[in-house]
Amino acid sequence: MKPIRIFLFTISLLFFFSTALHAQTATDSIQFEEKFGIRVGIDLSKPLRTLLDEDYSGFEILGDYRVYKDYYLAAEIGNEKMDYSEDNLSVTSNGSYIKLGVDYNAYENWAGMENLIFVGLRYGFATFSQTLNEYAIYTDTQFFPPNIVQGPFETSGLTASWVELMVGMKVELFNNIFLGANLQLKRRVTQSTPSNFDNLTIPGFNRSYDDSSFGVGYGYTISYLIPLYKKSKN
Repeated sequence: MKPIRIFLFTISLLFFFSTALHAQTATDSIQFEEKFGIRVGIDLSKPLRTLLDEDYSGFEILGDYRVYKDYYLAAEIGNEKMDYSEDNLSVTSNGSYIKLGVDYNAYENWAGMENLIFVGLRYGFATFSQTLNEYAIYTDTQFFPPNIVQGPFETSGLTASWVELMVGMKVELFNNIFLGANLQLKRRVTQSTPSNFDNLTIPGFNRSYDDSSFGVGYGYTISYLIPLYKKSKN
């Protein structure tokens, strides 16, 4: 959690820096224009984790479209491969996911600013495979070493769905270029599982538990706004 707190603190500083910068350049005009358009980008945390964690690879493309005042249609599409090991088994999940939903910007911008402090709701769906790489046969005797069964044993065509609450911010550092961070609380709705074990990780959902339907996630984003038109705001 420490890297998340450091990044959120950095984003907060950039947010207030952006506010101060716009305050210095703002005019006394009571009318200004708001940008409406498509914002596209990537989640920086996934390629960074791919470089640092040999048990993970993934990417995510994201976008939103401002439809009315503070409301945005939003989507994320990605692919993840995750290795997970416990004392008695090793599993790999691999697949793609899509998340669709809406964002609401709760921040009242000053003239000329396009920053967001948002709350979002998503519906997520993943299609993936689970591969059992190896597992140990349980025994209650200590006289013999554990019997390790080597795989791989792959089950493909699995699916899962969930709902997700997202909170975060997007800061316009330069003209139409935004840096952002978000936290996600997820609740699994449906899933299909292999016949011989449960899903331990789900692409887009992250870690999955037998005794809980909840999961968490986070993202660090960089995106570019493609302005399509502008509206005057008094």
